[in-house]
Amino acid sequence: MSVKAFKLVSAVEQEMLMGDKNYINIECIECCGKNLYIGTNDCFIYHFLLDEKVSTAGKITFAATKQLHKYLGLKKPVSELKAASALTRLLVLCDNTITLVNMINLEPVPTGARIKGAVTFTLNENPVSGDPFCVEVCIISVKRRTIQMFMVFEDRVQIVKEVFTPEQPCAVAVDGYYLCLALTTQYIILNYNTGVSQDLFPYCSDEKRPIVKRIGRQEFLLAGPGGLGMFATVDGISQRAPVHWSENVIGAALCFPYVVALDDEFITVHSMLDQQQKQTLPFKEGHILQDFEGKVIVATNKGVYILVPLPLEKQIQDLLASHRVEEALVLAKGARRNIPKEKFQVMYKRILQQAGFIQFAQLQFLEAKELFR
Repeated sequence: MSVKAFKLVSAVEQEMLMGDKNYINIECIECCGKNLYIGTNDCFIYHFLLDEKVSTAGKITFAATKQLHKYLGLKKPVSELKAASALTRLLVLCDNTITLVNMINLEPVPTGARIKGAVTFTLNENPVSGDPFCVEVCIISVKRRTIQMFMVFEDRVQIVKEVFTPEQPCAVAVDGYYLCLALTTQYIILNYNTGVSQDLFPYCSDEKRPIVKRIGRQEFLLAGPGGLGMFATVDGISQRAPVHWSENVIGAALCFPYVVALDDEFITVHSMLDQQQKQTLPFKEGHILQDFEGKVIVATNKGVYILVPLPLEKQIQDLLASHRVEEALVLAKGARRNIPKEKFQVMYKRILQQAGFIQFAQLQFLEAKELFR
């Protein structure tokens, strides 16, 4: 049964980005605070400021204001963008080279610092260096079966480690010293400091696009066999039951307590608390789904949209109104980490009371008694 957990709101429409130039496609996005960056297939970066507006009726809309756009001078698409806000730098992957540009004016750093030979890259969100003025970057190298770790400063880059993998890697996520890798036929966890690796489960990257996503400290979300979204810790174990996706998931994101997935036709929302599918939103031609500091963004080739979460209290009240007591209580308990303690205790007592009256009205007196207690 469905819950209204998210609303889909348009952020950047086709005309704002490309006018009537239909050949322009969105290749990648990055969002940092109010700054939204878009990389396109004709080698441009666009910078927008996103303003969230709430009407008196509580309706949320987004107004995007274009700041500037910059041509990178190549005939290649901009394939990835990552912001390093502490350095006011944007890391741009284009033609197997990562360039550092200023987040405000999109100008390359004067030193010309860059990382060459990168197929794809990711940032370490749980860095090991302890230096606040540096970001740790992990790249899948153009060299076969090679991962490289770099430290990136404001105007220079420094290689830290080169690691060889048993098969060709095609996707990577990092947490501390741990790499979660999608290889050609399986997922593995690899500690790049000790060299110790652990097999997770088989997966054929020739048939489907692998998904490897860090979702918290020492925990990853992976696209497993049989359309399963699998959770894995750095110890190679799963502390949560998997969620059932469709066979052709393109991307996944986390917005606690929900896992959001994108396929050819739909955005689906599953609860991490009971693994049930809670919402389905029709969405055709989507090819990007990412979360940025709790903001979930989806994009087609031509437009960018934001999935706005409805307040958890509103979702719980909707479940109680539908007499779905168990689901409401599971969601209420899960909301504990998102709500201040005193406020949570007041809210939770009220929900238990409401749930008790619902059970009482259904003549479930023992259950009602427990809830009233």
